[in-house]
Amino acid sequence: MSLDEMERPDRPEPSGGPPRGSRPVRWWKLAAGLSGALAVAVGVINVTRDGASSNPAPPGLPSATQEISKALLPFHASPRPLPPIRFTDGRGRTLSLADFRGKTVLLNVWATWCPPCREEMPALDRLKEKLGGTGFEVVAISVDQGQQGLFLVEEFYTQSGIKSLGVHMDSFGEASRDLSVVGLPTTLLIDRSGNEVSRVIGPREWDSPEMVAAIRSRLATTADPAAAGRPRG
Repeated sequence: MSLDEMERPDRPEPSGGPPRGSRPVRWWKLAAGLSGALAVAVGVINVTRDGASSNPAPPGLPSATQEISKALLPFHASPRPLPPIRFTDGRGRTLSLADFRGKTVLLNVWATWCPPCREEMPALDRLKEKLGGTGFEVVAISVDQGQQGLFLVEEFYTQSGIKSLGVHMDSFGEASRDLSVVGLPTTLLIDRSGNEVSRVIGPREWDSPEMVAAIRSRLATTADPAAAGRPRG
């Protein structure tokens, strides 16, 4: 049954039922149930399901926060190996995921022409400020192409006040291709061994208390004893 049919004012009432106006408007219940799913889909560019199965949030969180974190940052049933993708930094130097081995990495694939990507970048920057230097790194890789793409990323960082995130470019096309990115933004949580443990498509409030708590709990369960003493980067 379509929403149009449910809203139609001349729809007949079943015999013996209460008069119109006293019956609950059931389509609002349906709309409320769909609101959570629609909120995730809004602003996502070319999104399809990634087929990721999820586990409960890491232990150590209050039960209410666990439920929130499961929705915001679903964990795979088991870690997934990732290819050693290459990309470049703002100076044109070639990097790979292996350069971040030993840290938990939040890898974000984005573009300056993607509105939801632009919207969430300041939150990623604030997340890096909060958790950077504790065995955790945020790596944002732009799929903007060429020298003009680099200029657009640097211009966006300046205009948006992005200070903590480094500039990284998908210069070899490996981030979008080899990571099977099907929509922007796509964000992967990668463990210290270089395996993907979570993937989300679409923007998130990365610096929200619930998200920070979920990531901190993950860091605590896989902590490097030396991480706490590392300087902020």
